[in-house]
Amino acid sequence: MRAELVRCDLHEVDIKITNGEDMQVLQWRRKLLHDEILLNGRVQMTSYGLWGREKVYGLVFNRDENGEGGTKVMLIVDPQTDSSNWFASKERLAGVRLETATGPVLAYGTLDPRALEKPSTFSDWMKKTIGMEW
Repeated sequence: MRAELVRCDLHEVDIKITNGEDMQVLQWRRKLLHDEILLNGRVQMTSYGLWGREKVYGLVFNRDENGEGGTKVMLIVDPQTDSSNWFASKERLAGVRLETATGPVLAYGTLDPRALEKPSTFSDWMKKTIGMEW
């Protein structure tokens, strides 16, 4: 299974998932009072609320007619805004992660394991936090 982040905006995330010849589109949409998870354009889950909406979603791809089998996938969304680039003209989500039982398939932003690594030198810290070269 492979996943590719197609779009990551403040209120929209599109992920292309390919498994051999099979391709599916997983979408996260933030509305005024609810969030939606769509798979190939059909609503799979909805999370209601003003502030305490769900951030972790579980899905199963390629399940048979009896509801058995398939690939279990966990989608995690960090809906905070990305503050790493203050001069960007478009705001983005802070992080997105798509994970199977074997490990992460897609990791972006704050949910990327590399984002948790501490810088080894002062110049690496300056580059990571401020974006400046020393």
